[in-house]
Amino acid sequence: MTNNFGLHFAQELVKPYGFLDEGWPGSAEQVIPFFAIVVNALGVDDAARWFEAARRAHQRVVTAEQNRTRHFGFDHYLDLETRAYDENALPVVAAFEAIKSVYQVTRQDRGVDVDVYFDCALRACSRGSSHPGSSPAAAGATA
Repeated sequence: MTNNFGLHFAQELVKPYGFLDEGWPGSAEQVIPFFAIVVNALGVDDAARWFEAARRAHQRVVTAEQNRTRHFGFDHYLDLETRAYDENALPVVAAFEAIKSVYQVTRQDRGVDVDVYFDCALRACSRGSSHPGSSPAAAGATA
């Protein structure tokens, strides 16, 4: 990682959950590597756009569930929000699968709202935006 994203993300997790020994949710340590995959694959700026898109996709699922209406699931909405279907490049596929994994792991941890993790990831990207981290492969990735 050229931008210390994992460290920045862990620092951001302190705000909602306190220090690690104070009781982070079980999924917190599990999702850090997946978030780092997104940043490593796409670079900090594109990763931030994808984390925001993932928040919107999550909100679509939550809204549908609250309204008890049918929905197509997080994966479908993530695909639409990121326009990943336009790009089959390896970095995009890696980022897409990593965000799906974050979502699935987090949904199994009933005491956690994945939106908190996406918020921490966005703030971690802001911390790292002054560091080099945009990968050349992500230059063609759409957000």
